[in-house]
Amino acid sequence: MNKGYAVYCDADRQFYDAPHRLPSDGDGPTALYPSARRPAPAGWQRHRTGDWLAFRPLDAALPDQGWKIHVSACLDNAERILAAVRDYCEPRRVAFKCVPSPYLLHTRNAKYADRGGSGKFITVYPGDDEQCRAVAEDLAALLAGEQGPYILTDLRWGDGPVYVRYGSFTLRHCYDDKGELCPAVENADGVLVPDRRDPAFHVPPWLTPPGFLAPHLAARSATKVSGIPYRIDRALHFSNGGGVYVGTDLRTDRQVVLKEGRPHAGLAADGADAVTRLQRERDALERLSGLPYTPEVHDYITLGDHHFLVLEFVEGRPLNTFFARHHPLVDPDPGPERLAAYTEWATRLYRLVEEAVDAVHARGVVFNDLHLFNIMVAEDERSVVLLDFEAAAHIDEGRRQTIANPGFVAPPDRTGFDVDRYALACLRIALFLPLTSLFAVDRQKAAHLAEIAADQFPVPPGYFDEAVTEIVHGPQGRGVAARGAVGAGGAGGAPGTAPAPTGSADRYLPVDLADWPRSRDSLTAALLAAATPHREDRFFPGDIAQFAGPGGGACFGYGTAGVLHALAATGGRAHCAEGEEWLLRHTKSPASGTPLGFYDGLAGIAWVLDSLGHRTRALELAETITAQNWEHIAPDLHSGLAGIGLALDSLAVTTGESALHDAALRCAQLALDKLAQDEAGDPTATDRARPRAGLLHGATGTALLLLRLYERTHAPELLDRAADALRRDLARCVVGVGDVLQVDEGWRTMPYLGAGSVGIGMVLDDHLAHRPGTEEFEQARGRIVRATQGKFYAQPGLFRGAAGMVLYLSRTTAGGPGTHPAELRRQIDALAWHAVPYQGHLAFPGEQMMRLSMDLSTGTAGCLLALGSALHTTPVHLPFLPPLRRPQSRPVRAVAQPVPTSERNTS
Repeated sequence: MNKGYAVYCDADRQFYDAPHRLPSDGDGPTALYPSARRPAPAGWQRHRTGDWLAFRPLDAALPDQGWKIHVSACLDNAERILAAVRDYCEPRRVAFKCVPSPYLLHTRNAKYADRGGSGKFITVYPGDDEQCRAVAEDLAALLAGEQGPYILTDLRWGDGPVYVRYGSFTLRHCYDDKGELCPAVENADGVLVPDRRDPAFHVPPWLTPPGFLAPHLAARSATKVSGIPYRIDRALHFSNGGGVYVGTDLRTDRQVVLKEGRPHAGLAADGADAVTRLQRERDALERLSGLPYTPEVHDYITLGDHHFLVLEFVEGRPLNTFFARHHPLVDPDPGPERLAAYTEWATRLYRLVEEAVDAVHARGVVFNDLHLFNIMVAEDERSVVLLDFEAAAHIDEGRRQTIANPGFVAPPDRTGFDVDRYALACLRIALFLPLTSLFAVDRQKAAHLAEIAADQFPVPPGYFDEAVTEIVHGPQGRGVAARGAVGAGGAGGAPGTAPAPTGSADRYLPVDLADWPRSRDSLTAALLAAATPHREDRFFPGDIAQFAGPGGGACFGYGTAGVLHALAATGGRAHCAEGEEWLLRHTKSPASGTPLGFYDGLAGIAWVLDSLGHRTRALELAETITAQNWEHIAPDLHSGLAGIGLALDSLAVTTGESALHDAALRCAQLALDKLAQDEAGDPTATDRARPRAGLLHGATGTALLLLRLYERTHAPELLDRAADALRRDLARCVVGVGDVLQVDEGWRTMPYLGAGSVGIGMVLDDHLAHRPGTEEFEQARGRIVRATQGKFYAQPGLFRGAAGMVLYLSRTTAGGPGTHPAELRRQIDALAWHAVPYQGHLAFPGEQMMRLSMDLSTGTAGCLLALGSALHTTPVHLPFLPPLRRPQSRPVRAVAQPVPTSERNTS
């Protein structure tokens, strides 16, 4: 789970949105600090950009880069610090910027905030090194005694809240060693290189730090992890509040867990920092000492400002990891015996967790953070231990939930033991269908999921009734559930309405997905209803990638261009002329730093505009792309040379501009050169830094470019090099249980369209169309077909979920078992498990399923495109992957006929 999505849930109840868009007037936590509301002095510019509010003298000439000063602050002293820094900087005409509200400061310092940006409250821009020394000295004296979180990227100045770091003052970009666009500084040769912002202090290798930093560098080097009776052996994970480590007690040689708390950092919803929560966890576990369901406290120590809670090491695995081992719906036809065995396992595990929670409650403690990751299951699967009690509280304290997993977060009306009861209700459903994050979008989804689970698994009648009532109605509905008046089914509607009787799953969704074109019309209506033409940053709400940099709201993968393509391909273009106008307006002068790639930048936008008839603008964007230096761009399809080359070659065909075809050939050569350079690395590396595989980010994207160029030039060497690229990605795959081929990422295997084996299979089909009978490719794609046969996928999205399986099965020429209409229909039915109503229309959640998304890569537009590939009169497709001629006639359209609910378990 990417915990960075949570902060994008506060600004809107239905869609991901930038936190800085919350109202900044009034008196609440989102209101600006009084010192931020003050107007700029005469001769100054005041400018708001995202999370920052900047103040700059109009006549100031700042360098492009240099030593900058950061000031950190806590929630309770931030206004005081801001007033002091502003009153210092303005008379001296020193530019600065600040995080302007308590809410934004809280999100910057929250538990799962970006560790590279944590703590940075004010940035001061000195004109040169000497001014940096003077300003840092003055601010350190002015702010002596003030507290703030440690800024991990910076060098601390003394022992106060002042820090320094060398970096960029102006917005410039370059490509890093992965070929990804990032902020840049100039090196000694005047070449732009990455401005490192990872959570550690770095001095650029070409730079000698000024002498005034020497004592602060020495103080930093003097800090060591020593003098404690524990050895840290490995890190389990990090958050902004600190790390969790496995260690050894040097006195007893006993394995322990050390949980770190950084002061003033890692804030929870109530403002408690990591140290406060660590102490809460210690107190709760000491109250629970002796229970077999909780770890014992061994020690509590401090090392400098950092606090460590030393706990018993609990053997076993988190409950979430058991899904891959046990869950039968990852297979196409698990059979009644396996379904029954899983049902027995899941219900038994649930009872164990329920017993553990009851025992904790008997000691007067509310757990407050129960979810799949915080339940440790013994290897024999006969006992459980609850972990992570940092949010726990005694019932008498009356504290609300302040930290929670998105799939288990209780509504605001739940307090005390009812918070844990809500989580238990979610767990009962999640053990069968782990899609409870959808309850954040619509709690009525609980009844829909319960009915699907009851249809798929042999649970006792009414098994989910109590859970559904707890989720939808809360404590006041428990008596109703006990009397048996609530079924497992559900219907859409406002929270608080009664679930519909069992057997009404179709009533929750406005239309069956396979009922084309009614489902198309419903998805189209949802897309149009969600449009925000008045906004400058996006037209359709989508993934948080829309806010990651310039052009995010316009691009093909996450923005307007991709949605317009899906609408046009499925017959809905006529309804969104306003979206085209928006895209034309926002590409007239692309912002500095807008990526060039197909899915994240200008190439994809140019391709869409050309396909919609806006050729002049498309060629203008193509000119911008070809004028850039491509030497450091990655070779991939998503952001790199393969996608750029495919877009330019397509434009060459439609416009007759032969120079664009030449540019596409140059992209291909550069991509091949980069792949050859990567071969010098270790292809068997097991860490996450090894080259990625798959359609979007692997060599398969380059293979696709080479295939399309082969069709233009008929040069056989292009077909040869495409085969080499495909073999490169196939070498990153492993054959699993059931003779299934998936991409091996070292810590998980992936079947998906974007970064998994299915995307490789798409291009294998194209290569085999030109060179049939290649045995290794035929064998590989047969195994890839088997990777698409699972009944359950964790997300619906096109590139990381069920929609991609629908699109692949609609297109593949593999033939044989797994590619028949019944299998395709089963995947369409499974995709419906993720759907939710939006204003009476069909819609889908985005990545992490905490909010809806309308974009192509993660949300509703991608699902529309996938369904169109299976059901539309003329099959639609992804760019550069047109429909292929199938080896035999298959009645794909037959899947559009509705299947009665009672027959859904027979496929």
